[in-house]
Amino acid sequence: MARDLYHKKVRIALEEEGWLITHDPLYLSDFAAKIDYEIDLGAEKLIAAEKGPEKIAVEVKSFLRTSISHEFHSVFGQYLVYLEVLKKLAPERILFLAIPDFAYDRLQDYSFILDILRNYEVRYIVFDSKQPNIVTWKK
Repeated sequence: MARDLYHKKVRIALEEEGWLITHDPLYLSDFAAKIDYEIDLGAEKLIAAEKGPEKIAVEVKSFLRTSISHEFHSVFGQYLVYLEVLKKLAPERILFLAIPDFAYDRLQDYSFILDILRNYEVRYIVFDSKQPNIVTWKK
């Protein structure tokens, strides 16, 4: 499977924030449905001794198509599918979309997209597209 353009930057940015990359990619198999899924990254971070590790799955998106709204439709559909897969096969993981800063800025012009992100409580990471750095987390 081809990696997204920013895969390596997101991985480095997560590692710099103290995340241990446990899967690259995170493979999940639903044997009953005979379907395999591949989420870009699986990571964990010890957040407190009494709480144990926080585990996440991160799907990296490049948003390089001309129509950002069209690309968002595809990304959002994939997010919903992966959310359901994780609920069933890895419920301990929290799913995040990794979105480049320039795409996030462009998404601000589309109120319906912002409504979807808010109404569906989409978790995402905005990362710097030029250097391996996370700009913000939306949990």
